[in-house]
Amino acid sequence: MARRGNSEINAGSMADIAFLLLIFFLVTTTMDVDSGISRKLPEKQPDNIDPPPIKQKNIFEVNINRNNELLVEDNEMEVKDLREAAIEFLDNGGGLGKSAPDAKGTPCNYCEGKKDPKSSDHPSKAVISVQSGRGTSYGMYISVQNELLEAYSFLRNRYAKKYLKGKYAGMSYDELLLLEENSSGEKVEKDENGEKILTPLQKAIKEIKEAYPQILSDAEPTK
Repeated sequence: MARRGNSEINAGSMADIAFLLLIFFLVTTTMDVDSGISRKLPEKQPDNIDPPPIKQKNIFEVNINRNNELLVEDNEMEVKDLREAAIEFLDNGGGLGKSAPDAKGTPCNYCEGKKDPKSSDHPSKAVISVQSGRGTSYGMYISVQNELLEAYSFLRNRYAKKYLKGKYAGMSYDELLLLEENSSGEKVEKDENGEKILTPLQKAIKEIKEAYPQILSDAEPTK
């Protein structure tokens, strides 16, 4: 009786199935993405340069202890109330400012705060100092930072809608940032000195940032 040869398994269909499974997992699998706060760090200053003097009333102190308790200007506060307190401090306008769009030594004519002489003089001078304990949770720290950034965002959006002129009048700061993001691939033009020529959109964003500059300071954590 003749012996029958060993039958071979066609692996072509198996390869197709494996390829389809690979595509399925690539499409449906989610990957962890690191998240954080966008922050531009200041350049290192020479050791022989003394920091400029800052009036205590122009500093908004925010402290987070190791138990995740919030102390703002020596008063206990809930995180949900921090944004409003920061807006009140930044927008106080109780004195004179030294940065654009105001001329040197002029009051903040766009601030809508209480003009309390015991609070910040001008948004260009208002510093928010955040100090956390070494035991402070990362989640609490991020929550505090988010509320402070939202305070700046609120004031910048309000300024944009009220004071921008021309093409971008009535638009919010967030809308302008979205326009800038969509136009980021455009060619950059420079003047005869090699300096970047700002577009009208970039000039509008710069004006808003100078009206309410984001001056956030992270103090060294406490033990």
